[in-house]
This record gives sequence, structure tokens and C-alpha cells, in this order.
Amino acid sequence: MKYVNADVILPEELLIEIQKYIQGSMVYIPIPKGHRKKWGENSGSRTYLSQRNETIRQQYFDGLTIAALSEEYCLSSDSIKKIIYSKK
Repeated sequence: MKYVNADVILPEELLIEIQKYIQGSMVYIPIPKGHRKKWGENSGSRTYLSQRNETIRQQYFDGLTIAALSEEYCLSSDSIKKIIYSKK
């Protein structure tokens, strides 16, 4: 989160109105709910895990066992089962 000086970005009327409530302190203005990104979208983790899970499913349907996949991806057998049997 970066710091931005309010007198640089806000119109003078709005700045005066805000100063009626708070002066000389930092105020956090959150992103509106409809504009928030989901977990992992900025870092690419969501995409990475999606691709990994698809690869796991494909390898399972190509004949690899749950035990082999568990060892290859360092995941528990239960985690591999959840990935394989999830609806995607």
C-alpha cells in the first residue's frame, strides 16, 4: 500500500470536508468490494495452482497412482483425491 498526499489528489472542497473529521492523520480508503481481486491473482499463485491441479488430474487419468502423485507433488493422498475428484 503506498502513501499519497491528499492535497495532491483530492479537490480542495473535498479536502476541506474531510479535514472537518480528521487532520494530520493517515486514512485508509479501501477498494470497493466489486473491484477487489481474489486471492492469488496479483502474485500468480491462483494460476499456478490451477495449472498444477489440472496436470495432476491429467496424470491420474493417464494411469499414475494416487501414491505416486502424492510423492511427486509432496501432497497428502487426501489432497490428491480432493484435486482429482473436484468438479473442474
